[in-house]
Formats: sequence, structure tokens, C-alpha cells
Amino acid sequence: MLNLFGRPAVLFLPASRPGAIAKARESAADLVILDLEDAVAAGDKESARTAAVAALETPWRCPVAVRINGEGTPWHAADLDALRHARADLVVVPRVEKRGHVEEIAAIGHLPVAAMIETARGVLAAADLAPRCAALIAGTNDLAASLRLPAGAGRGSLQTALQTIVLAARAADRPCFDGVFNKLDDADGFAAEAAESRALGFDGKTLIHPSQIAPCKAAFAPSEAERARAERLVAAASGGAQRFEGEMIERMHVEAAERLLAR
Repeated sequence: MLNLFGRPAVLFLPASRPGAIAKARESAADLVILDLEDAVAAGDKESARTAAVAALETPWRCPVAVRINGEGTPWHAADLDALRHARADLVVVPRVEKRGHVEEIAAIGHLPVAAMIETARGVLAAADLAPRCAALIAGTNDLAASLRLPAGAGRGSLQTALQTIVLAARAADRPCFDGVFNKLDDADGFAAEAAESRALGFDGKTLIHPSQIAPCKAAFAPSEAERARAERLVAAASGGAQRFEGEMIERMHVEAAERLLAR
């Protein structure tokens, strides 16, 4: 299965925009998602699909996924057919709410699936979905609408749902990615939300512009103090419970430090 741990910067871009594809190729994104769904107008769906398949014909610096149109839309079946022979690394499925949504895509045979959790039903099904997926992605804009949150309610209103998604991913040992930050001109707001994403336990964040890549990586990278402490802890560990810098540690602390150093 495609390993997406350690890839925090996940860049969405409309497959209908050649300029965006060209910029993404040169970017430092850890995963690029060519979007056929929400970012593409209905009249551009066919050309976007063709452009996405063409973009996959030449190598990229990072894994590349395609977000297809969801089940029940006029474009879903054609998207699936196009991916049968495309060179994508991953298929991203929107509004996943049940196991069958994932199993249908898995029937293609060669593509792992990332499930977008964007509805209340999807949140409740996340624990069942995660073992069948390569990753979970929180679709926070749609999720807020599904939960009928008032405009301007803020991220705090989503916290229980986001924690449920993280718990489902951790129980299945799968990576999970937070939703997008919509305000492109608010660098401080993005940095704060990315830091919160890491604090909630997400492995990374989905992005809507290359300018968000560097601050995203900075937010999810261990600080120098964290790295130094992890190195000291691993070096000092002798097995079993022991005292380390005034605290009791055991194997789980060593494993956490090793994960941090690997990241």
C-alpha cells in the first residue's frame, strides 16, 4: 500500500487548469491531488478528466492522486473508467459514507483509495472505512455544512468530528490529513490552523495553493528542541520503565521519539 506518512503537504488543484498543473510539478508538495470534483465546473468535467490522465503520463517528483466525482454524479463512471489505465498513485473519493464506496474503487485493482470524510455519516463510519483505505482526509468545508454549523462558527465546532477521524486513522494505522484553509491572504491564520492540525494528531494538511506548502511543512516538522530531546531519549533508553530527565518513560515513549526522528 502507498505509504503517505511523512508527507504533510497535500496540494489540491483543478485538473482543468494547465497553469496550476505546471506550477504543481515544480512545487515542493508531498502529494498532489488532481481534482475532477468540486474545483471543476460542470462544463469542464470532460476536459479536466482528459487533462488529468495526460498529466499522469509523465513522471512527477511526488505521488499524484486524482479526486474523482462522487457516486451518483453524471461523471462518476467515466472517471472510474479513465483511472483503470491511468498512472495515478492514488484515487481520492469524496463524501465517503459506507464501505461500499471504497470497495467499488478497490475493484479497479491497482489504485489505493483515500476516503474524504465530509459528512456526519462519514464521521460515524470512519472507523469502518479506515482499514480499507490508504488514508483519511477531512473535508472540513463540507463537513461544517453537513453538521449545519452556523456561518463563522469556527474550528472549535468541528473538533469532536476531527478527533473522531484521527482516532479512526490511528486505530487502523493509517495517515490522516486535515482540511483546507480557505483564506489565501491570511498567512498567520494558516500557520495557526496548521499548528492546531498537528496538535489534533493529523499527519498533514490539504492545501489550495503552492504558497501554503512551506508553512505547512514547517508546522508539521519537529522543532529543534523536540528533535534534540527525542535523540537524547532514544540514546538513553535501556528497555523497560526508567527515569529520563525527571520523567518516567517506557517503550511507548521511545517509539514516539523514533517516529518523530523518522519524520
